[in-house]
Amino acid sequence: MHVEETQQKVNKAKKADKKQRRCLAIIKNDCEVSPSDEPTTYLAILNVGLSNGLTEECLLTEAAATGGKVIQVVMLPGKSYCFLICASLEDSQHIYEGMHNISTIGQQGAVAYLSYVKQLPAIAGKSEWNKPLPRGLHVIEDFVTEEEESTLLSVIGGDGRTSEVTGTLKHRNVKHFGFEFLYGSNNVDPFKPLEQSIPSACDILWPRLDSFPSNWDWSSPDQLTVNEYEPGHGIPPHVDTHSAFLDPILSLSLQSDVVMDFRRGDDQVQVRLPRRSLLIMSGEARYDWTHGIKPKHIDVVPSASGGLTTQVRGKRTSLTFRRLRKGPCHCSYPALCDTQQTKVPQELTASLAAQAVTLEQQNVHEVYDKIADHFSETRHTPWPQVAEFLDSFEPQSVVLDIGCGNGKYLGCNPLLLAVGCDRAQGLLAVGRRKGQNVFRCDCLIVPVRSSSIDGCISIAVIHHLATKERRLAALQEMARVLRPGGRALVYVWAKDQRKNDKKSTYLRQNKAVNKERTTEQQQRQRQHQELEQQLSNNNPLPIHTNRTEFQQQDVLVPWKTKDEQKTTYLRYYHVFEEQELENLVSQLQEVQLIKSYYDQGNHCAVFEKISKNSL
Repeated sequence: MHVEETQQKVNKAKKADKKQRRCLAIIKNDCEVSPSDEPTTYLAILNVGLSNGLTEECLLTEAAATGGKVIQVVMLPGKSYCFLICASLEDSQHIYEGMHNISTIGQQGAVAYLSYVKQLPAIAGKSEWNKPLPRGLHVIEDFVTEEEESTLLSVIGGDGRTSEVTGTLKHRNVKHFGFEFLYGSNNVDPFKPLEQSIPSACDILWPRLDSFPSNWDWSSPDQLTVNEYEPGHGIPPHVDTHSAFLDPILSLSLQSDVVMDFRRGDDQVQVRLPRRSLLIMSGEARYDWTHGIKPKHIDVVPSASGGLTTQVRGKRTSLTFRRLRKGPCHCSYPALCDTQQTKVPQELTASLAAQAVTLEQQNVHEVYDKIADHFSETRHTPWPQVAEFLDSFEPQSVVLDIGCGNGKYLGCNPLLLAVGCDRAQGLLAVGRRKGQNVFRCDCLIVPVRSSSIDGCISIAVIHHLATKERRLAALQEMARVLRPGGRALVYVWAKDQRKNDKKSTYLRQNKAVNKERTTEQQQRQRQHQELEQQLSNNNPLPIHTNRTEFQQQDVLVPWKTKDEQKTTYLRYYHVFEEQELENLVSQLQEVQLIKSYYDQGNHCAVFEKISKNSL
């Protein structure tokens, strides 16, 4: 029995040693931290950190139990490891011997592995929480008492009792007072007030703001939106519509804390909203920064010692107070102002309708003919969900790829009879060289018999059409050629190139944003600005800066050739808002939407043709 116990200890030590070396290799590659064979005052917790939900308090409690003294805990955002700075070598040894392969502070009680290290990572001490708040953003802690919190939750029906709610958004209960906020248009109808006005219990809040220095447009609200968030829920980044509401927007957080993210361009600031605090978004923070909450169960927050720790989310109820605007917005932030942007799009819409054919000919068809070979070199790997759609068809099914480009999807499933068509002669030539079945046509007039195709795909095509009517017509052609029961998949570029705060591949390829700009990158930016200036007088459309967020829906996207001339061509795109593609599909007769989703910066929809008898 004694021999078995000894062997078990040996095996456990070997396992720990193997795990320790593996974790050290990962950390060394990640942040260039070197292990030490001799004790040092620096200890690395190799397999537990903020990303595992470890808290500073838990770690300090475990370390204190060993008799060792810790001067500082260094937790790094998004990492599954962390570091301790110990008071002395003796303290460091106590903690190592008392915790390594012993302490169960990992997820679901997993054991922790430790190592002495020679130095801390260079990124230690750098925190997103050290950034200044956007101008006009204020957080007033303890704005209401616990008793007042209980009263407010009771009158709005957020105290756990059954209550009527206005609606549900992705499992989030929403209730409106005064006026209903219309999420489809991000606006309100000022001519349809609700029967329930803002509860009088909220009147205690406004006198507390009388001494607050401000140039606000209102002193009491007339619209209240109540949101109930369960752990793991969030809200996408957005700006409250300028023309709908005056300045400021106020939000009271009840029941639990949360972290809200503010973003303007590449600038991002994390703001902790404690329970019973009031958030004030005014001026620049209200008009020029987006705000949102990531859908997570655990937030990374500042610790009492000035470092970082984690905090498990609880149920949270927010009360957002606004005042309706009576007229257009005249703010100094036009980039996100719907009033100031609608003037140009109205003129632009008329211009696009009148010049659609010419625009598409010059800035789509002619461009793709000229860049065909270079473009084809960059389009070689099928997107997984498109390939999955093609694999869902029975063998010998007839599938048509409308706008097939270089034909990269025509060979995805060799059991299908795959045919492709495109307008660009240069791209069709690439497909013919591969021996593919391709022919030339316009996506608005497809020379294929009605109800004859089992499946159809249109990947990154209809966003090149300049009007809503032409985009709808292209979808109608797809529906026409499908047989009853046939299915189609459509991909279009999305205006929003982030989903759940994750950048699309398109944005991640922007090294100038993700890293410090080099002299060469700065020069390219200046060249783009010069190009935009040269062409702005001859074209009503804005020129998009590649690998950045889209600011408008109708844009010209540059394509620079790789030859010696480095010629720049401008391609027309209409990038789609959320639900815009689904709304187009809903207008098709004899078609039902099967599913829609977001895939790497694209809005996607699958629809099926149904017979008239099944309508």
